[in-house]
Amino acid sequence: MSSLSQFSIGPHSLQVRQQGAGTPVLFVHGFPLDHQMWNEQFSVLGRSFRLIAPDLRGFGGSSIASGTVRMEDYADDLANLLDAMAIREPIVICALSMGGYIAFQFALKYRAKLRGLVLCDTRSAADKPEAAAGRLKTADQVLAEGPTALADGMIPKLFGPAALKDQPEIVAQTRQIILKTSREGIAAALRGMAERPDVTSALPNLDVPALLICGSEDVITPAKEMATVAAALPNARFVEIQGAGHMSPLEAPAEVNLALTEFLATI
Repeated sequence: MSSLSQFSIGPHSLQVRQQGAGTPVLFVHGFPLDHQMWNEQFSVLGRSFRLIAPDLRGFGGSSIASGTVRMEDYADDLANLLDAMAIREPIVICALSMGGYIAFQFALKYRAKLRGLVLCDTRSAADKPEAAAGRLKTADQVLAEGPTALADGMIPKLFGPAALKDQPEIVAQTRQIILKTSREGIAAALRGMAERPDVTSALPNLDVPALLICGSEDVITPAKEMATVAAALPNARFVEIQGAGHMSPLEAPAEVNLALTEFLATI
């Protein structure tokens, strides 16, 4: 049975879903979502591991963010959360998309806290100038008009064709999460992603056991790009989820949970 709790992290408050016991696995959601995107992982992995899924600063039930929140800032929040929860043993991070950007920063700064790294549908490269400019423009638009246009534009890119056709309830739930996210939190994350560093050159030094997962129909972070990231890591395995888009843990939970279970059994 899972529970929701609030933890104070400096001036911020993070809402955290917890379940199970054993090796701690920290789930880091994508943009602009919350802990609910990991529901299918909790339903299976919660029997064997200690699962921890926070809402990042500015998202879900956590405190509002403003200005710019860098990927390193979110990583610091996660490290401080582990301290607040008195978790001393190394953890496994499982992160998607923006969560992956944060996970890279965590791995580079807090390697001693890390037992394993699972990266879903993400990339190591920084934004190109035009992409960064687009994020900043979107941040201003969301602050002025709200997240409706963002949700409308993102949904067709987040999910593969099969999910858009056959899983309307998951698509609708994801859209509602985006619509409920605070304008300030969305804008702060967009600004942080726009200025995030390129970590590609650091990949050969990330010796932590790693699993990289990507949907074959992901148009945001294509599987070919993720396979290249996996090849640059010294201790990584790559799994392509056939038919899934960017939200592979939601679209194909059975396949993703199998890959996760097999990986966690080896580290």
